[in-house]
Amino acid sequence: MFSKILIANRGEIACRIIRTVKKMGIKSVAIYSDVDSSALHVGMADESVCVGSMPNSYMSADAIIAACKKMGAEAVHPGYGFLSENSAFAESLLNEGITFIGPDSRAIKKMGDKIEAKKIAKEAGVNIMPGPATAVANINKATCIAKEIGFPVILKASAGGGGKGMRVAKNINEVRDGFERAASEAQSTFGDGRIFVEKFIEEPRHIEIQVLADCSGNTIYLGERECSIQRRHQKIIEEAPSSFLCSETRDAMGKQSVALAKAVDYSSAGTVEFLVDQNQNFFFIEMNTRIQVEHAITEAVTGLDIVEQMICIADGQKLNLKQEDVKTNGVAIEARIYAEDPSREFLPSIGRLTRYEIPSKDRGVRVDTGVFEGSEISIYYDPMIAKVIAHRKARNAALDALGKVLERSIIRGVKSNLNFLNHLIRHPFFIKNEISTNFLSEQFPCGFNDINLSENEIVVVILVASVAYLKSEMRAIRSLSQNSSNDYPFNQDFTAIINRKKYHIILKPKKEGYEALVNSCKILITTQWLPGEEHFNAIIGSQNVCVSIWRNGIFFNVVYLGVEHQVLVIDTVKANLYFLMPEKKVQNMSNNLKSPMPGLMVKIFVVEGATVQAGEELCIIEAMKMENVLRADRNAVVGEVMAKAGDSLTVDQTILTFK
Repeated sequence: MFSKILIANRGEIACRIIRTVKKMGIKSVAIYSDVDSSALHVGMADESVCVGSMPNSYMSADAIIAACKKMGAEAVHPGYGFLSENSAFAESLLNEGITFIGPDSRAIKKMGDKIEAKKIAKEAGVNIMPGPATAVANINKATCIAKEIGFPVILKASAGGGGKGMRVAKNINEVRDGFERAASEAQSTFGDGRIFVEKFIEEPRHIEIQVLADCSGNTIYLGERECSIQRRHQKIIEEAPSSFLCSETRDAMGKQSVALAKAVDYSSAGTVEFLVDQNQNFFFIEMNTRIQVEHAITEAVTGLDIVEQMICIADGQKLNLKQEDVKTNGVAIEARIYAEDPSREFLPSIGRLTRYEIPSKDRGVRVDTGVFEGSEISIYYDPMIAKVIAHRKARNAALDALGKVLERSIIRGVKSNLNFLNHLIRHPFFIKNEISTNFLSEQFPCGFNDINLSENEIVVVILVASVAYLKSEMRAIRSLSQNSSNDYPFNQDFTAIINRKKYHIILKPKKEGYEALVNSCKILITTQWLPGEEHFNAIIGSQNVCVSIWRNGIFFNVVYLGVEHQVLVIDTVKANLYFLMPEKKVQNMSNNLKSPMPGLMVKIFVVEGATVQAGEELCIIEAMKMENVLRADRNAVVGEVMAKAGDSLTVDQTILTFK
C-alpha cells in the first residue's frame, strides 16, 4: 500500500479524502495556492506544499507533479473538478511513475468526450438520448439539428461537466444565443469549445448509478442516487436510493452502467448518469470518471468507503465484494449549502464567514466541509460551504433529521442558501416526492422572494420575538438595579410589528415559560432561552420549534421554517406613533444597470448613445466559471458606460446608465 498520497484538490473534497487517507494509516499531502494558504485542508493534512501564486494553480499539472517528487508522494487523488478528468494529467503521472487514483487515461479520454461516450454507450447497448453523436460546427448546423429532433433541445459541451457549457433552447433564437454562450463557457472552463445537440426531456428525473471496478475486470454497481433537485444544472439535494424507481428499472440501469464500464475497461469509482421520464424510460447522459460530490449518500446506505475503495483499486487490489454482496440500508439525503443569494436568483456571494456552525453530532448525520469560522469565500472557487447528509431507516425520518440540522445551523458574513434548503425540504411536493429537474423553476419562479408563512406560522415568529424582547428587557433592568428578582416593573403588554402589520401581545410569566395572548388568542410557551443565544428552542402550544434569532438594531431577525422576518416589539403607544413616521423613499435606480453578483466583466456589447431593444444583450459577467448574460429589460438609450472588459465587479456596482 502507498505510504504517502498527495490530494490534488481543495475544499470539502480534499478534507474528506484526507480523512480516509489518515484512517488507512497513509500520510497525506495537501497542495494550495497563495489564496488558500490558510485553508482547512492545508491544516488537516500531514504535509502541505504551495503549487503557485495564482488561484488557478490547482490546474497546473507540472507544479503538482513537482510537488509529488518534492514530498515523496507515490500516488495522487484528484477529487472532483480541476484535473480529476484530465486524461493528459493521468498520463503524465504514469510517465513519472506516480499512481493516479482513478481510471486510466484512455477511459478518462473516451468518457470525458461526451460525443465519444455517446457512441460507446450505443454500441454497449445503453439507452441513449435522441440526437447525433457528433460535434456541431456552427450555429446554422445546430439550428438544423434542433428542427430535426424537435424542441426543446439541449446544447452541451463535449468536455467537462458540472453544468458548465450547457444551455436549454426552446426555439431557434435560443439555439443561436445558447450555442455561442455554451461554446464560450466550455472553451474558457475546459479548453474545448465543441458543442453537440440532443433532445431535452421535459419533466425528467436525474438519476445516476455508482459503479466500482477493479483492474481485473470485476465491476459492480452500488445502487442509485436521485439528483433531480437542481438549478442551472447544479445539484442541490440528492438522495439514495430513489423512491421513484421500481426494482426492474433499477436493475436495468445498473446492468447497463456495468456494461458501459466494461466497454472501456474501466477501473476505479465512476458514475453513469441518466435522465428518466415519468414512465421510467431512461436515457444515458454521461459518465463521470471521478468521485462525485454526492458520493456520501451512497456510502451511508451501503456502509462502504468509496475513497478507500478507489485507493485499494489503484494499489492493484481486487474488489472484496460481488454484486450480490451489495446491500442498501435505509435512506440518505444530502443538502448542499452554497454561498449564494436566493433572493438574487442564487447568484454567488463572497466574503468572510463571521459565524459558522453546523451541528454534526447527531446519530446518522454527517457534515463534509472545507471551511471554518473566519474562512474567506472567494470568487475564484466553487461556492460550496458544506454538505449535510442525514441517514435514517425511512425517507420522512431522514428529511426530519436533515431539517433539524439545517434549522440549528448558523452562517453569517455571506449570503447562503441555508434558509432556502430548510424551506425546500418541507415543501409538500418534495415531501411527496412529486419532483423533476424543473422543480425549482416551477415551484419558485420568482426565486426565494415570494415565500410567505401562514398566519399560524407568523404567530410563532412574533411570539419568539416578544419573549426575546421581554427577557432582554428583564436582564437589562436586573443589571441596572442589581436586583436578581424576576419581577418585571413595566407593563408586559406589547405590540409586535411584522410586515407593517400589528399584533397585540400580552405575556404572563408561568413556570418555565409564559402564557401569551395574541390578539386575544391564548397560547402557552415553554422555553429555557436566554438573551444572546442564537437558537430559540421552545414548545409553543403543542408544537416543538427551533428558531434562529438575533438582534439587529431595534429589530429582531427571526428565521422560522427557512423564512426570515424582521420583527419590531415595542409598547402599544410607541407602536401607534411608529406608523405615523414617514417611510424612507428608496432611490430610483431604474436607469442604472448594476452587477447582480461579484464577477469578471467578460464583454460589453453596447457603447454610449446606442439604442437597445428589450431582451438585447448588454454584457457578459463570469462568476464561479459560469457566464451570465445581462439583457435590457426595456427599450432604451445607453448613457454612460462605466465598466470595461477585464474589470472585477462588486455586487451592485454600476456597469452603465440609461438616458
